[in-house]
Amino acid sequence: MPIVAQSTETADWVSRFADDVIEESERRAPGKPVVVASGLSPSGPIHLGNLREVMTPHLVADEIRRRGYRVRHLISWDDYDRYRKVPAGIAGVDESWAEHIGKPLTSVPAPKGSAHPNWAEHFKAAMVASLAELGVEFDGISQTEQYTSGAYREQILHAMKHRGDIDAILAQYRTKPKAAKKQQKPLDEAELEAEEGSGAASEDDGSSGSAGYFPYKPFCGNCEKDLTTVTAYDDDSTELTYACTVCGFSETVRLSEFNRGKLVWKVDWPMRWAYEGVIFEPSGVDHSSPGSSFQVGGQIVGIFGGKQPIGPMYAFVGISGMAKMSSSRGGVPTPADALKIMEPQLLRWLYARRRPNQSFKIAFDQEIQRLYDEWDKLAAKVADGSALPGDVAAYTRAVGTAAGELPKTRRPLPYRTLASVADITAGHQDQALRILSELDPADPLGSLDEARPRYDRAEAWINTHVPADQRTIVREEPDTDLLKSLDEPSQQSIRLLLDGLHDHWSLDGLTHLVYGVPKVQAGFSADATPKELPPEIKTAQRSFFALLYHLLVGRDTGPRLPTLLLAVGQERVRALLGE
Repeated sequence: MPIVAQSTETADWVSRFADDVIEESERRAPGKPVVVASGLSPSGPIHLGNLREVMTPHLVADEIRRRGYRVRHLISWDDYDRYRKVPAGIAGVDESWAEHIGKPLTSVPAPKGSAHPNWAEHFKAAMVASLAELGVEFDGISQTEQYTSGAYREQILHAMKHRGDIDAILAQYRTKPKAAKKQQKPLDEAELEAEEGSGAASEDDGSSGSAGYFPYKPFCGNCEKDLTTVTAYDDDSTELTYACTVCGFSETVRLSEFNRGKLVWKVDWPMRWAYEGVIFEPSGVDHSSPGSSFQVGGQIVGIFGGKQPIGPMYAFVGISGMAKMSSSRGGVPTPADALKIMEPQLLRWLYARRRPNQSFKIAFDQEIQRLYDEWDKLAAKVADGSALPGDVAAYTRAVGTAAGELPKTRRPLPYRTLASVADITAGHQDQALRILSELDPADPLGSLDEARPRYDRAEAWINTHVPADQRTIVREEPDTDLLKSLDEPSQQSIRLLLDGLHDHWSLDGLTHLVYGVPKVQAGFSADATPKELPPEIKTAQRSFFALLYHLLVGRDTGPRLPTLLLAVGQERVRALLGE
């Protein structure tokens, strides 16, 4: 089975896959566009785990385009799949939606309040918008349109004619007992979710009928559900008889004219590989295990005269503090959710920098600030030529595509600083501009637009992902009781800070000042480096910072002190510190 090797090297994985895909495409279809593919089921919110199904072939396709080749990145919208279950936590959806289970996703009403005509289009639309923002170029294929238009008629008739051959392949796996797994440790929730798989991989393969094996499932002409059983089929006339196990409806149709049904999943997928001439398509862990869709498809695709695509198995994507994502569960972050709090470049980078077989997490918590710091350091290294080649490649793929660079923030100020400013100013844009323009007096920010869209992302993160009890509320009045209770060293530290405010009123200046006060108090220079200082200076700094936080915001911690001081303003800082 032709699986692209998973290299352990640290070089650029995208280029290596592109080499293999170009070579394979020239062998299979010389002179034709290279075809890569993804498949997405709009059965619910299309989440950040599903995005890997798209980003892996997108990055490879984009590299191939950069080399001057013609490429088609197909996204098959599996909108003719059955509605399997009611997703938890989707607004406007309750258990009454269970009556639609078994219908095609395009026959299920959209969630209440949606502007879209059906369930599939509702969830598809959000993903299409996110992919546009991410710079993903693709050709979308609706499986509802393909099946109901008769585009696959020849393939369906061919599958029915060769149903015995298909059944023989599937039988090799049906009879194999599952090997007992060696349990090294108890499974946590994330691992249990990963074991469960995506749903499509575990659908039946058409073997349940007592009249024999049929790889085709009609949707009922009465209730529209696929809980049907084929009871007879004649190869010559293509007459097919089925009965619905839900409503009891039965009819006989000519399959050569009938367009209301589809091939079962394990036959449908390899049929499409042959039909579209797919060269590269990744598959998730649940599709790649022994006896599952990708492996079985590799044998069935030959019945349709095609070859299995090359492609890696990709690992799951998680969220900080959450289990493996499943679109059937509520509250699972989508690409649109991520793009509200981070720029497209950062999200692209998270997928580009890890090989497909490496799992990773996307941060919606405080970790996003560290990720942005890492991203900004990489950008600086790329700019000065000190970044490693693999890191340069991931960065280049993140900031743009073969079509050009993605829109970017003109003045990319530190995300954690922008978040602190958005937190403290609570939506007052004039206040935010005042603070941000004071960060670098030598080159002040002229307009908040210069810091956008990064500023808007940081503000959205503060407003939607930081708990209310962690938001920063500056004191209205000085804490006179605390000020009166201060001992002489604490009073001296406050005085040293106040004396230096005027001359250090910038982000760098205040950073130097707040770290320098405890050094000066201990008899050292404010410029002394950590190597020149005893360990107790760090303890003194922490105590000094805690005191300032209590006097300014009534807590032990808060935003970075230099940013907080700028945000509060010099006059108010002096008042709150008892001057």
